Amino acid sequence: MATKLLIVESPGKVKKLSQILGSDWLVKASMGHIRELAHDGEDALGFDLDHNSVKCRFMARGTRGKETIQQLRSAVKQVKTVVLATDYDREGETIAWHIQQALNLKQPQRVVYTEITPNAVRAAIAQPRSIDLNLVNSGLCRTVLDKLVGFKGSPLLWQLHNGAKSMGRVQSATLHIVCDRERQIQAFVSQDYWSVFVDYAEGLRAYYRSQPTEAKAETAQPDDAAQKAEGQIPESDRVTSQAAADRLVEIAQQNPHHVVSVEGKTATRTPPPPFITSTLQQAAGSRLRFSPEKTMQVAQSLYEAGLITYMRTDSIALSPEFCTQARQWLEAHDPDNVPKKVTQHRKAKGAQEAHEAIRPTDVYRPSKELRVELAADAFDLYVLIWKRAIASQCQAARLRQTQIVTQSGSIFWQAKGQVIEFLGYSKYWPNLSADAELPTLAPQQALTLQQAAHEQKQTQPPPRYSEPKLVQVMERRGIGRPSTYAPTIQTLKQRLYVEVVKGHLQPTSLGLEVDSFLQDALPDLLEAKFTAQMEQALDQIADGKQDWQTYLTTWNREYFTPALTKARQVIPAHLTTNPAPHPEKALNLSRTRCPQCQNYLAKIPSSKVKKKYFLKCVSGCEDVVLFWSDRSRKWERPRNQTQASASLPSQLTEYPCPICQKPLETYTYEKAGQAKQLLRCSDAQARGNSQHKEAVYFHTAQGWWSPKFGELQPSSSPQ
Repeated sequence: MATKLLIVESPGKVKKLSQILGSDWLVKASMGHIRELAHDGEDALGFDLDHNSVKCRFMARGTRGKETIQQLRSAVKQVKTVVLATDYDREGETIAWHIQQALNLKQPQRVVYTEITPNAVRAAIAQPRSIDLNLVNSGLCRTVLDKLVGFKGSPLLWQLHNGAKSMGRVQSATLHIVCDRERQIQAFVSQDYWSVFVDYAEGLRAYYRSQPTEAKAETAQPDDAAQKAEGQIPESDRVTSQAAADRLVEIAQQNPHHVVSVEGKTATRTPPPPFITSTLQQAAGSRLRFSPEKTMQVAQSLYEAGLITYMRTDSIALSPEFCTQARQWLEAHDPDNVPKKVTQHRKAKGAQEAHEAIRPTDVYRPSKELRVELAADAFDLYVLIWKRAIASQCQAARLRQTQIVTQSGSIFWQAKGQVIEFLGYSKYWPNLSADAELPTLAPQQALTLQQAAHEQKQTQPPPRYSEPKLVQVMERRGIGRPSTYAPTIQTLKQRLYVEVVKGHLQPTSLGLEVDSFLQDALPDLLEAKFTAQMEQALDQIADGKQDWQTYLTTWNREYFTPALTKARQVIPAHLTTNPAPHPEKALNLSRTRCPQCQNYLAKIPSSKVKKKYFLKCVSGCEDVVLFWSDRSRKWERPRNQTQASASLPSQLTEYPCPICQKPLETYTYEKAGQAKQLLRCSDAQARGNSQHKEAVYFHTAQGWWSPKFGELQPSSSPQ
């Protein structure tokens, strides 16, 4: 009979851990978060902000959370020892704390591991610790901060009546990056230019250079082939008019050509570091066409199967044990690629070195077995991780770079070549351009011109971001953390703020409108630097260098509350004018015309309707909104708009509003196909504040009744 209980997050780990630990252990899963902030108090925040303190109230996370808590409580009664083994990050530490609180555990043991292997798990069990409250405080601060921004900021968007559903601290800053790039594309004006070149009978093509450049042995290299854009077609220095291009061709044709210089240098390319969360998402996107969300789902399954280390990390550190294992594998299978000493990679600023990079748990696992055991996507991602980890431990690649400069009259021409002399790491992680070998020539050697020509081209706008590229930008600008990259992009797609078009993220008209409003209302929250500073504060809290409640209450008092007050003043301008800065072509127009002005109606994205959008007039007509009717198979006005509200307009009563004492008015609405009425404050502007939201009376058999203020006294009757 089991005497010890191990609680993990994911049920996918239970089977593997049970096999490792044996019959003395009972392994249960929390299914992720079991508690969340309550939905009570002001604006349903579930917490109160006093002068320098934050008082949080928690509740079970839905029905599943309640059931999980009951199951875990029953399991606790069966054992003597409880060990919490939630994930090895800030969020995992917070979940462990919630489990402790929900189960009333006095001194639970906390263990962490980054791979589900017998050695790693048993070593972790042998070295338990207490819950790290600094990490918990940082996790709680993030939760409260994100709910504060989302629940206080999102109602501003709802007042625009355009289908916008939410804003968020990381979400809105990321949307701004996508929208800012879209506006750059829309504002881009293409320009013509000419690339001028000469072909020689000796077997090379050289390009016009106003001043020839020196050959340089580059030792640094971007992480990924997709980032470096290898294989780009070489060009000459840009010539901005056809007349100038014709003149250069004429000079080349009229003058003899000779070699001015031949330079050859050996360059090295250092191995790329092993994967962290962001680089894994980028590589899987460019090489496997995975979205960040899919990459993390597949990586999670590999981690739970014990095949790779933890997949949410920003550290490129590798354990000494793995480095030794990788070196032994190279010595046995590729001895020429064994470096003299272990390769050292420069860590990213702010990375948590307590974590390890993403790597295979055993480099010796035969691929034949894994190909049978794993789904195709999982196998492909595992191979990608394996190759990157092995490549990081290899020798540098060596290249022989050649540069030839020629001259005709006063004009210089330049050709560049590159030959890979030693593959090194690129044998496993190929990110070098193919060989481009130049003929052997000598200085002052005469050359035979075959042709001189030019090619007209056009400058191109900056490209839209792919999902992996956006992850890279988020990481570089300090927006979010490894665990938030994929869910943030997924949220933007679910909110219909962005859509994937030909493999790239494009903001919808709704996304552009939301971003435009937030630029006016809460501009600081869109700035990457501002958001990055908040992430740095969370890191300081995790390190025990800052008190989370003081930081949060100060941030709210000195920045957010005043910012919200200013933001509310922006709303009328966005309601009375067309504030969106994007041109009309950004609107997705339907083929249905407005019944009033006969202009085409715009498709407004909305997750609340079956077709995922409704139609709205954007040509100035007031309240022209159509929804699709499955019954009539056509676009129609809402029933309460065409019937109930038309026949029963709002009327003032003699009842005073319990908040501001202004008259209450009757308001007609439709529910379950029936017209109903309620009383609300007649001051439309006042109704927008939180106090007035509860100043509503519903019609009952006994009269008018409010959940907040009770029955309305029959001193007078509605007019």
